[in-house]
Amino acid sequence: MKPLVIAGNWKSNKTTAEALRWLQDFKRDMTPISDYMRVILCVPFTLLYTMKEEVKVKELPIILGAENVSPFPEGAETGEESARMVKDLADWVIIGHSERRKNLGETDDLLFKKVVQAKEVGLKIIYCVPDEKTRIPANVNIVAYEPVFAIGTGTSDTPGHANEVCKIIKNKFPATPVLYGGSTSPDNVVSYIQQSAIDGVLSGGASLDPEKFADLIANAR
Repeated sequence: MKPLVIAGNWKSNKTTAEALRWLQDFKRDMTPISDYMRVILCVPFTLLYTMKEEVKVKELPIILGAENVSPFPEGAETGEESARMVKDLADWVIIGHSERRKNLGETDDLLFKKVVQAKEVGLKIIYCVPDEKTRIPANVNIVAYEPVFAIGTGTSDTPGHANEVCKIIKNKFPATPVLYGGSTSPDNVVSYIQQSAIDGVLSGGASLDPEKFADLIANAR
C-alpha cells in the first residue's frame, strides 16, 4: 500500500466544549489506523492547547496542525500568532487555503513569507493550491490541490481530473505527497485515493463530524 495522509480542517468552528465532545466521540467510533496512514487534524488556534493535552490523554493517533501562521516573526504584530507560538502547540500548519486567498486577499508573496517563518521553527506545511499553475515553494511537506468550486459546496472535482492536476504537481515535486481537498466524504474518499497521483485527502466539512471523519479514515484504510 502507498503511504496515505488523511487531513482534517475544522476552519472557524467549535468551542472548547464542542472539541472535547468531538474527541470523545471520535475515540468511540474510530477503528485502528494502519501503519501506512497519517491522520492530521488542523484546528483553530484557540483549541490547540486543549486538543494537544486531550489527544495525549486519550492516546489518539492524531497529529495536530494549525490553520494559519503569521508571515512575521514575534514582535509588535497585534493579533498574529507567530510560527514559534504555533510550534509550541502543533506540528503542522495549513498555508495558502483558498478561503484565505479569497476572503483575506492573501497573495503568493505573503504566503511564501509564511512558509519561511514556519520552516524556521520546524513546522511542517500543508500548502494549498487551487490549480496546477499556482506557485508552490520548493520546501513544503505536502501540497493540497483544492479547486475553488469544490470548497464547501458539496460539488467535488472528478477523481480523474483531480488525478491529472495532482500528477502535474507531482512531476514538479516528485518527493512531495499531494492531497485532494474539496467536498470529500466517506462515500467518495476511496475514488480519490485509488488514483495514482493522489496520496490522501484534505477534508473540511466531514472532519467536523467525528463519526463521518472516523468513517472516512476507515474507508480509506
